[in-house]
Amino acid sequence: MGYTIDIDTGGTFTDGFFVGGDRDATVKVPTTPHDLTVCFLNCVSAGAGRLGVSVEDLLYETDIVRFSNTIGTNTIIQRDGSKIGLLVTSGREDLAPIQSDKGEPPLVLPDMVLGIEERVSPEGEILKPAEETAALKAAQKLIDQGARCLVACFVNSDSNPSNEQSVRRAIKGEYPRDYLGSVPVFLSSDISRRSGEIERLNAAVLNAYIHGKLVRLLYKAGEELRRRLYRRSLFIVHNNGAVARVAKTRAINTYNSGPAAGVLGARSIGQLYGVQDLISMDMGGTSFDVGYVRHGRASYSLKPDVEGLSVNVPMLAIRAIGAGGGSIASVKRGKLQVGPQSAGALPGPVCFDLGGMEPTVTDADLILGILDPDYFLGGTMKLHLEKARASMTEKVAQPLGVSCEQAALMIKQTIDEAMGNEVKRLKSETASDVDPLLVVYGGAGPAHCCDIARIAGLKKIVITPFSAVFSAYSSSSMDVGHLYYRRVDLPFDAKSDLQPLTNPLAEMRAEAERDMRGEGFSSEQISWELELFVQAPDRNREVKLSADIDLPESSSKIKALLDQARNELSGTGKAAKDACLITTLSLRASAPIPHYQTATSPRVDHGPEKAKKGMRSVFLSDGTKPQQVPVYDRTRLGNGHQIVSPAVIESEHTTFLLTEKWQMSVDHHNNIFVEEVQ
Repeated sequence: MGYTIDIDTGGTFTDGFFVGGDRDATVKVPTTPHDLTVCFLNCVSAGAGRLGVSVEDLLYETDIVRFSNTIGTNTIIQRDGSKIGLLVTSGREDLAPIQSDKGEPPLVLPDMVLGIEERVSPEGEILKPAEETAALKAAQKLIDQGARCLVACFVNSDSNPSNEQSVRRAIKGEYPRDYLGSVPVFLSSDISRRSGEIERLNAAVLNAYIHGKLVRLLYKAGEELRRRLYRRSLFIVHNNGAVARVAKTRAINTYNSGPAAGVLGARSIGQLYGVQDLISMDMGGTSFDVGYVRHGRASYSLKPDVEGLSVNVPMLAIRAIGAGGGSIASVKRGKLQVGPQSAGALPGPVCFDLGGMEPTVTDADLILGILDPDYFLGGTMKLHLEKARASMTEKVAQPLGVSCEQAALMIKQTIDEAMGNEVKRLKSETASDVDPLLVVYGGAGPAHCCDIARIAGLKKIVITPFSAVFSAYSSSSMDVGHLYYRRVDLPFDAKSDLQPLTNPLAEMRAEAERDMRGEGFSSEQISWELELFVQAPDRNREVKLSADIDLPESSSKIKALLDQARNELSGTGKAAKDACLITTLSLRASAPIPHYQTATSPRVDHGPEKAKKGMRSVFLSDGTKPQQVPVYDRTRLGNGHQIVSPAVIESEHTTFLLTEKWQMSVDHHNNIFVEEVQ
């Protein structure tokens, strides 16, 4: 087996997880917002250096490169995506996202929406075909007004996409792909076949808006890999839990893909301990992302919110707030405010000395003594304490009338309170009947996790050796896969005939086998998972249930899932008496690719004293007097080592602060297991 490379680009740092045989390496390089291919290639180069091989030798012997990035999220937030021309059913122009509640420019300008005379019934009958000449005229007008891509979203196209497809044929006949003036045309029925007109329109618009920038990045990254002797496809992490080639990736499937991978990685960590209920917590440089696993199921949203717009493309659910190491602290009207604005990678925190002028959480952690200025990123990046202190004093301490250290402690307490309350809220919403485990990751997470857990009321924490690059580590366990949907709207009860599901299943299977052949897998290598989206008799609730199946025989699994759905939706533990509704049928096709295997280690025969690096002055709960706290080298701690608080444990890419009333041990998976001391 050759190497595997997993890279996740965040707002501040780009993380890499490299595996070759029984060797692994983690790297962290600054993100380059002006061109994400630069930090992508820097990450590959750093990984090659850690493994002691040239970039060309590494890539030539690499079996797969998996990549997740934030370009979709950033494009939406920064409002610098493609100018869209939108074609909708005449009379439905008001549904277009031509306004924004937050004051930023809309995704679609009001004069870039045109109606097309066409009609499709809810059952899929063509009542009025789309007149191709009129559609082409409308498309030409939008292109003349500056549209760089076109979106067609017609009423009930999820039941029958023929009118959307005829409009695309007309436009592509006038603007074929081999012409320089070719314009991409996106159909809402290609993006989603689930019910919900506004959500389907939003999904299609968002997909088109971020498509241009994303495709330029990914094709450029793939070409740069090939120039350096990589012989295979670049695979992109999707927010539905799979990876696929660039050519088979839709832009909307990359939204929040890194955090989505992290939730699946957290679930795999829970499985090591037989834990089925956990909360994942990712504190990076820019944001704080939380997800959950309940009864072994990862958090999933059937109608997720994408930067304020509801879409009907199901994806792993992540809740994010503007809280991270780069969160900017300021004083407004005499009150301290931390975030949501972030200094990002550039200019970054003041202590990075890259032009940042506003104090951040990272600057506060440095001033408090939590971070070692000479050992940030393993010593490859020096932090400037005095510049951080000067900025903190001027911008926060003096306006509040406190010392520099007190200001830094107030910042840490404020951000910890915000994050802790977010975790507490998520814990309450999941209504778990057991105390969930907190899986902590992100470069800044371990420095804040004890206080976050205390505020949230959680008592057990796990931190892996790969916590600082956890999203990249997590994608290393993801397989190649594709997900297909069909709207069915089939009422059912205990006696219903399931024959109407046969044709949609067969269609999706044929489509999947074609796509998986393109990925290099035969039909025999494909594993199948069936997903059913089922609404309660009152149509107010919907659940998603899934099970592995063996195609073409699936009737028994479908019946078992439907029985389970009727029980869950009744709310009584007994099957619902009235007919439920199968809204959507989904089929997931996947094929295995190399995974990182978690190793175990024997117990050490010596105490943790050999891992002790020295003592450091740290301000823990009082901004006027520091405590002398022992500092340990994480790489020298092994299975069986136990440490009581307070303590600082340093690794190359992150720092763990063990605060009072917590104790930690290292287990046979080389994970840090933290428990509250009663």
